[in-house]
Amino acid sequence: MSNASDTAFRPALLALDEAVARMLAGIVMPVSNHAEEVSTFDALHRVLAADVRSLLDVPPADNSEMDGYALRTDDVAAAGAVLPVSQRIPAGVVGESLAPGTAARIFTGAQIPLGADAVVMQELCSVVAEGVRIDTVPQPGQSIRRRGEDVRRESTVLAAGMRLSPQALGMAASVGAAMLRVGRRPRVALFSTGDELAMPGETLKPGAIYNSNRFTLRGLIESQGGMCEDLGIVPDRLDATREALRRAAEGNDLIVTCGGMSVGEEDHMKPAVEKEGRLDLWQIAIKPGKPLAFGEVFRSDGSLAWFIGLPGNPVSSFVTFLFAVRPVLLKLQGATELAPKSIAMRADFAWPRADRRREFLRVRRNEAGGLDLFANQGSAVLTSTIWADGLVDNPGGATIAPGDVVRYLPFAELLG
Repeated sequence: MSNASDTAFRPALLALDEAVARMLAGIVMPVSNHAEEVSTFDALHRVLAADVRSLLDVPPADNSEMDGYALRTDDVAAAGAVLPVSQRIPAGVVGESLAPGTAARIFTGAQIPLGADAVVMQELCSVVAEGVRIDTVPQPGQSIRRRGEDVRRESTVLAAGMRLSPQALGMAASVGAAMLRVGRRPRVALFSTGDELAMPGETLKPGAIYNSNRFTLRGLIESQGGMCEDLGIVPDRLDATREALRRAAEGNDLIVTCGGMSVGEEDHMKPAVEKEGRLDLWQIAIKPGKPLAFGEVFRSDGSLAWFIGLPGNPVSSFVTFLFAVRPVLLKLQGATELAPKSIAMRADFAWPRADRRREFLRVRRNEAGGLDLFANQGSAVLTSTIWADGLVDNPGGATIAPGDVVRYLPFAELLG
């Protein structure tokens, strides 16, 4: 049983947002200052280091929204007017000026001929011996995409700091940007400590476990734009841990580890980082999670690599990565939006046990438009992250009743 003296020496829990703010403030020289140019084809999920401005109007000329007939509206005073077809204009061909009293057969995306002021879709026309019968009265501008209606010349179409989605690449291509200036991908060293860890394919000895965190964290690092140098499993020795830190610092911007941050005789990460650099060890007011370390490891030339130590339980390391490491990786690439966007959704479950810590509950959307809760919310239950499609961000001290509106964070937002 704890007593008053135990409580007095227990470290205060730090709010997650404050911890992340301290980490981001500590990164004063993001590697995004060292930008590079890449092909637009290869820029998916990279972070723009410079605005993309259009050198042309999009579309570059008035063009047809659909297959049909370009004409002068003055030539169709009433439905049923018949006009001879004077030319055929497919996409990519510039037609001749439209003679008064005629129509031009035109196809989607083709440039509107000079003189025409409307397009009538082919379903509202009938081909006759004399040409084409217009079965409706057109209005000026009908079915015409105007020059520059999507993008005006010299306008900024993509802003520096945005992470490039597939549609953003299409936007860049539409204004003729073959190359994009992007922040350099941060180099991230990853390693695990623990003599109990084994790799899949190895015989599992008594007391050993397979190293799932190595696979999860490597995937997370790469999904957030990092280039991962996997340094494997480091023996539970102080000298080996210090050597791994030195090796990791030399070629990388950031070092990520999980576990080994306690103060037991076999936990060497804390003293190793303190010997090789500087360390802040925090108790974070989140569940799952709690222990989080941030610091610096010095290189031989006096420069530094940043260090983040995550808790060892699989779900704890997964969650703390999403909310602590992810924004750091985005900042290192020059991103301007670091926090995930949440959605207000209805809870179709009860969570009657309030915790003083901020909780991240594994949930998934159901066909009724609400959220269901995974039954076992333990920090070692990795299956919950497979079943779920997102997290509920539940404030400390809050319970949830069915029908309550909660803050939902989809994995598509956190991992995309």
